[in-house]
Amino acid sequence: MSRYTVLIDGNAGNYGVIFPDLPGCTAMGKTIDEALNNAVESLRQWAEIASARGKVIPEPRSPDAIRADAQFAEDFATGATLGNVTLVRKLGRTVKANLSLDSGILAEIDATAGRLGISRSAMVEKLAEERLPAFA
Repeated sequence: MSRYTVLIDGNAGNYGVIFPDLPGCTAMGKTIDEALNNAVESLRQWAEIASARGKVIPEPRSPDAIRADAQFAEDFATGATLGNVTLVRKLGRTVKANLSLDSGILAEIDATAGRLGISRSAMVEKLAEERLPAFA
């Protein structure tokens, strides 16, 4: 899991996010939260395309390194701020995990999974994807 520092810029109703370490990886939204949520998917897609093309995904730089990069001085001067977006990649392989959950919550997970026709594991993964910021 890698956490990338992003530049957020814009005005009410129109915000943009750029990934200084990932050329061409951008996102937009009407709010900062929406732009950051869209950035999660942009990052995931950028990484998938780069990997499929055999390219190495650059390691993220620290916020201080990006602040010190002269390339972004004008962005900061005009009000850009920093944020971060986590890259969580689906790797296509499962691992067994032993979890301890409240019995009532586990019963509801099982009941909902049954109604959806999926396994308990698939239900927990689905819940994680819906609630974790890296998937939001």
